[in-house]
Amino acid sequence: GTLYSRIAGAHHPITGMPRNVALFPQAVAPEAQPTTMNFGKFGSSGNYSAALAPFAPGAGGNLQDDMQLSIPLRRLNDRRKLLTELDQLRWQRDRSDSASRQTPFRQQAFETILGGLADAFDLKQEDPRTLARYDTSPIAHPENISKKWKNYQNYVDNGQTLGKLLLLSRRLCERGAGFVTITTNFVWDMHADVNNAGVAEGMRYMGRPFDHAVSAFLEDVHERGLSDKILLVCCGEMGRTPRINKNGGRDHWGNLAPLILAGGGLPMGQVIGESSRDGSVPKSKPITIENLVATILKTLVDPGILRLEPDVPREILQAASEWESIRELI
Repeated sequence: GTLYSRIAGAHHPITGMPRNVALFPQAVAPEAQPTTMNFGKFGSSGNYSAALAPFAPGAGGNLQDDMQLSIPLRRLNDRRKLLTELDQLRWQRDRSDSASRQTPFRQQAFETILGGLADAFDLKQEDPRTLARYDTSPIAHPENISKKWKNYQNYVDNGQTLGKLLLLSRRLCERGAGFVTITTNFVWDMHADVNNAGVAEGMRYMGRPFDHAVSAFLEDVHERGLSDKILLVCCGEMGRTPRINKNGGRDHWGNLAPLILAGGGLPMGQVIGESSRDGSVPKSKPITIENLVATILKTLVDPGILRLEPDVPREILQAASEWESIRELI
């Protein structure tokens, strides 16, 4: 998302929608747990300007709680002027960039509110039938989740919000968001330990909401004629051990992991790659993170045109032009 924002700009030139957005449970459910753990990883802009970091509605930033302008515009402008002057004074005092790092986030919030984008973030504006189609909360009702697991509330947050987060992402894409990251909470572990349910039980808590939400999303974007314009990527940071542990769970496994792509104008209906018989390592040529990043970038930008653009960082040109895409898709 940061790479794309660096190429296309932090905001859509017409709608003002942030190009790079991160959605956490509190974006659709204020009562969900805070997102501190997730935001530290998904909210970073890496080596690039903080202005390119994802905009995260509901994540606790100033002016991001409800996306609405609830004070007179003149008063808001006065506050913005005062904040700018205070930033300048701090900068002159210590010549440190620590104070100014908040400025891009604040500016994003101002532009989003004043640009009239609040409706895009408001699921109440959606057709009730569509909202019901996406809703995963009946599938993972808290009463159907065992409270013996320490990750009980994570299971609840995931089940109550995943579908609505996917619906919100579709609404944002329609208004100009170029890259939307969704994460609920890290509860795919299924170690069958004190924190996590085992495979069979854990898949009831995680697999069923995932299947429901993703199918709703794909049907929705297809009906709206957006299948070629929106690429859905489903992945995690690792897989799970090919062998079930003694408690009926699985543990972390970095040698192989699932990856699902749908839409984006890519040739669908394929099973790409092959694992060893026990599902432990790739048997065919491995697909790496570089392959995935290159594939995504080439659905967003034309590498040939990008090479002609001034001031594009070398590492972005390399990712878009030199890294090998998943060859079955591009």
